[in-house]
Amino acid sequence: MDNERIEELFESLGPVSIRKLFGGKGIYCDGVIVAIVLRGELKLKADGESAPDFEAAGCQQWTYTGSRHGKLVAMPYWSIPDSAFDDSDEMAVWALRAYEAGLRAGK
Repeated sequence: MDNERIEELFESLGPVSIRKLFGGKGIYCDGVIVAIVLRGELKLKADGESAPDFEAAGCQQWTYTGSRHGKLVAMPYWSIPDSAFDDSDEMAVWALRAYEAGLRAGK
């Protein structure tokens, strides 16, 4: 996913900065991480308060198998509903949820 498309998707939050992260990209708004891009997939930040919304929308949480003991590790990033990629108003709602989760994580 190119930076221009990322900026377009997060336009509702205002300017975002994009930095290299984990071999992918981290997307930040006002210094708060709101999303990541890994292997070309955009994933939004979520937490205990917002994760149920993502789950209810059919989104998938980023998980991986840890190198220690082979246990599944769940990360606080979720996929985005496909419909949000084509609807800027819907994407604005999801982007705001991610920003709010990022703010809560920073406290």
